[in-house]
Amino acid sequence: MMKKELLEILCCPECKADLIYDEKKSTLTCTSCKTVYEVKDGIPILLPKNDGN
Repeated sequence: MMKKELLEILCCPECKADLIYDEKKSTLTCTSCKTVYEVKDGIPILLPKNDGN
């Protein structure tokens, strides 16, 4: 479970759009670019995609 206060300030590191939390899957999904980020033990893992550069 993530704190509501944290969800209110988080944004996608790729495009800066809002994130939607899925408690069952423990993921955050970007509302714009649809990137999915894992949440481990209540901590969002918001690492941007590595494009090999």
